[in-house]
Amino acid sequence: MKKLFSILLVAMLLPLSVHAADEWQEGEHYIVINDKATATPEVKEFFSFWCPACYSFEPLVKKIKEGLGEDVKFTKIQVNFMQSAGPDVQNDATKAMIIARAMKKEDVLNTAVFNYIHEQRSTVTGLKDLRSVFIINGVEAEEFDKMAKSFSVKSLVNKNNREIETYREYLNGVPNFIVNGKYQAKFSRDMTADQIVNLIVWLTKQS
Repeated sequence: MKKLFSILLVAMLLPLSVHAADEWQEGEHYIVINDKATATPEVKEFFSFWCPACYSFEPLVKKIKEGLGEDVKFTKIQVNFMQSAGPDVQNDATKAMIIARAMKKEDVLNTAVFNYIHEQRSTVTGLKDLRSVFIINGVEAEEFDKMAKSFSVKSLVNKNNREIETYREYLNGVPNFIVNGKYQAKFSRDMTADQIVNLIVWLTKQS
């Protein structure tokens, strides 16, 4: 009976696997940018706090993260080449993001920064403005200042920027998703939110 159940289960799942392979086509829904995938599944989202599309994409990013397996690492990488702000200011925003990550408050504080720029229409002139946003959202000023000066935060900012350089030739726009270090997702206007989520999740399962 167990054997029969297993055969039936495989028969039910097989069409789903075939459908996924048929639905997502190389060149149309993703491109291969490396020969080898990373040892463990991962998703890197390249974005900018100044990018309106990235701001609008945030609810979908939440769905993507919820749909990923527990073994998949999701990392946001703030780019520093947008024309909306100078590179130093953008690097300050990256530092703020890293500080929020270290505090385990990244989602909440990223939302606060996005809202500061896109909802309140406020200008970020440097780390001082971002510090104020964090304080308004419950971060202690002393804790922010301490972390802003820390070697670990500086190292992680540098790592963020090295990731930009590694994939720069593929970053013609943001948001941009690199999956398993091998695949770059491609989205079309006719794709639904669920299809975008399913594509990213499917790519994490490819070697």
